[in-house]
Order: sequence, then C-alpha cells, then structure tokens
Amino acid sequence: MLFNSFEYAIFLPLAFFLYWLIGSNKIRLQNILILFGSYLFYGFWDWRFLILIFLSSIVDYFAAQKIYEANSPEKKKFYLYFSLIWNLGVLFAFKYFYFFTDSFLELFNLSEEKHFITTINIVLPVGLSFYTFQTLSYTIDVFKNKIKPTSHLLEFLCYVSFFPQLVAGPIERTSFLLPQFLKKRNFSIQESKEGLRQILWGLFKKIVVADNLGIAVNTFFDNPSNYQSWELVYALVLFYFQIYADFSGYADIALGSAKLFGFKLNINFKLPHFAVSIPDFWRRWNITVSQWFRDYVHIPFLQNRKKTIFNRRLAIILTFGLIGLWHGAEWTFIIFGLIHAVYMILYQVYYKNVKTKSQKLSNPIFQKIKHLSAIGLSFSLVILSIVFFRAPNTEVAFTILERIFKFIPDTNFESIIKLNIGFLILMLLLELFTQKKEYPFQLLEKKVPQVVRWTIYYVFVYFIIRYGGPKESFIYFQF
Repeated sequence: MLFNSFEYAIFLPLAFFLYWLIGSNKIRLQNILILFGSYLFYGFWDWRFLILIFLSSIVDYFAAQKIYEANSPEKKKFYLYFSLIWNLGVLFAFKYFYFFTDSFLELFNLSEEKHFITTINIVLPVGLSFYTFQTLSYTIDVFKNKIKPTSHLLEFLCYVSFFPQLVAGPIERTSFLLPQFLKKRNFSIQESKEGLRQILWGLFKKIVVADNLGIAVNTFFDNPSNYQSWELVYALVLFYFQIYADFSGYADIALGSAKLFGFKLNINFKLPHFAVSIPDFWRRWNITVSQWFRDYVHIPFLQNRKKTIFNRRLAIILTFGLIGLWHGAEWTFIIFGLIHAVYMILYQVYYKNVKTKSQKLSNPIFQKIKHLSAIGLSFSLVILSIVFFRAPNTEVAFTILERIFKFIPDTNFESIIKLNIGFLILMLLLELFTQKKEYPFQLLEKKVPQVVRWTIYYVFVYFIIRYGGPKESFIYFQF
C-alpha cells in the first residue's frame, strides 16, 4: 500500500478511528489493532511476504532472549551468529543472490547454458533492508548489553512491523520505539493536527514536486546521448531534488502518520543540500541509515584494531562501500558509496591540514563567503556522485560524466531550463525559512490567523490534486 494511494486514504482514517475508539486504557487492544493494520498495510503489496517479516521478528525475539540467558560467551555468540545468518541470509537471497552470481558469470565470461550456475530474478520484498536492519540492531544491542530483551512478543512484533516506517524507514532503535508500545498513549488534538499537517506537506513534496521532477529526469536519462554538458548537469540537479523530495516526503508522511497514533519517530532529513561538507551531508541525509552503519560497521571495525591511518581509511571505505551496496545490488551503487568514501578521506586530510594552520577569518563577510562556498562545493560533489545512483548501469553513468566534462556546448538548454520547477523553488524556500522547524507548516500555528492557515492548507490540497504527477512508488521502496 502506497502512502500516495486511494487505499491509504481509506486505511489511515479508519485505523485512526478504531484505534482511539478502543481507548487509551486498553493498550494491548490498541497494539493488536496496530499489528493487524501493519500486516494488512504490508500484505496489500504482496501477502506472501508476510511470513518473511513474521519469521524475522520471531527469530530475533527468541535469539535475543537466548543471548541474554546464555551463561557463556560462546553460547551468546552462537545465538548472535544465528540471528546474523538468518537476517543477512534472507537479505542476500532476495536482494543480492542474482547480483553476485551474475557478476561471477560475467567475470569469468560464462553463460548459464555452459555452466551449472543459473541466475534467477527474485522479487525483492518491499522494505526488506529497513526492517532487517532494525531487528539486527536489536539482537546486537542485547549481545553488547546495551539493552535487555523484551518479554512482550506482541509489542515486539509491532515494533518490527509498525506501518508508518515499515517499508522505507526511518530505521528505529529498540530503545527508542519499543517502549512507546508499552506505555499509555493519550489522544491529543494538537498532535493529531500536527500529524495531518505533516502528512499534507509530505504529500506535496512527493506528489507535486518529486513525481513531476521525475518526468523531466526520465526524459534526460532515457537518452543521455541526446543532451549536452549543462543539460546533463541540470538533469542531475533535478534528480537530486527528485529523490530528496520523494524520500523526505515519505519521511514526513511517516512521521505525521505516527503522530496520529501517539508515536514519535526520528527525523531522517535535515536539509542535506545546505551541508557544508560531505560528513555534514551524511549527518543530514537518510540520518538513521547513516547512524546504523556508523554504530554497527564503522565503530566495531575500529574497536579491536589499532587506530592507524590505514585502518581508519579502510573503515571508511568498508562503511561507505556497504552503504552503497545497501542501496541496491548494482555496481553503480557500490561506486556511489566508494566515491563518498574518497570524499570523506579527502575531507579528513584537508581538515587536518587547515586545523594545524589555525587559519581564522575574522571578517563576517569572508566568513559568509566561506560558508556559501563550502555549501556549493559539497552540493557539487554530491551531484557528481549521484549519476551512479540514477544511471541504469556503469556504462551509462560514465558516458554521462564524459559528456559533462567535455563541456560540449548546449544547443537547446534555454528550452530545457524552462521546465516547470516552480514547485521545487517553493519547497526549497519554505524549508529554508523554516529550517528550525520539523516541517514548514509548524510555523503557521502561532504566527498566522486561522482563516489564513486553512486557506494555505486548501491551496496545497489543490496543488496536490491539480498538479500531481503520475502516481509513482517511492524511490526508496526498491532499497
């Protein structure tokens, strides 16, 4: 079920009405409704994969208990490895098996007819990478004695399958989300209004901005050889904002939907296009995924090793290589991750040299210029790397980069630039001037009269209905 679908427009208010009709004092019944609704939400896409998410939940629920009860380090490791093998095994089978076998055959120039290995295209369950990482963090944290395992199976099943963040995050830690299922949730008119406003903002970003940008982006990438240098740069900029509006729009709808039921989720985006460096970009972009790889890959890799420059660089390459691979089973995504690893290493080298020189700009004008230059450089580096995020294969990606850096004159750029990007500009301006808020509509509550507020809301509803692009799945569903 898509957030931007007619089915969700029926499902959400119905679930909301039944949930609060049950009442705040009946927490268990509310949780049963959430679990049933979450499985209905997920099963609407393909009911056959419900067994997969249920089994993953059961495996990690009991594995965590066994880890906690084990009386020896060997037994603890055994149950942890069992959880890791199950989760990563499922992830590999559904997401990466075809990629690795196909790469193997291509590497040795083998064909399926001449070799015993056959490749099978398997349907990727929606949200597999997200809920797998969420359950993995649970067993790992229990193993490290950071948390105690829960004895509440129903609430744990809710934690894994909570429908607002099930299929595209944010990836929530057990210590943050699970306790919310165990405590009383009181109905709040204010929170409900906040949730509806955030859902409206998310729908605008997804349906009006992202889906319309997608039309233009597809035009460029379907035949990149027909376009010249600046046209392709323009296409990459549009794609960046397409995927930003798409994914952050999903996150806004997820956070808003959770608020309707008395839950709080973590913010996943903080205006990454205003980042002043690549490290700052990853602190702002898909935040919960970045933090997951930091806590469960980068830090553990360095814990038992000497903090040499080589090991630090290797940790960065490993972490970002895996971040790229997490996004998709294609070499393009791996290259995307490795490019950002190089960016991170170069930044560390640069920052170290600048810091040792202790250069300071006291003039406020120079400080502002430096700040804007840093934003421009970071954004440019992200745009160059994102070609591998969108191109169907490495050959197309390198073709696009080659045409860009040849600086071929553009013959039709004037007509291309006239593509309707007014809603994109509106989105960016609203987010820029309200960046201290979780989402722009929050500013209206105390600053704007009620009549004006409702007029603005109806205008955005009109935008969504009138100017919405073709209904598309959220891009991050494929990850």
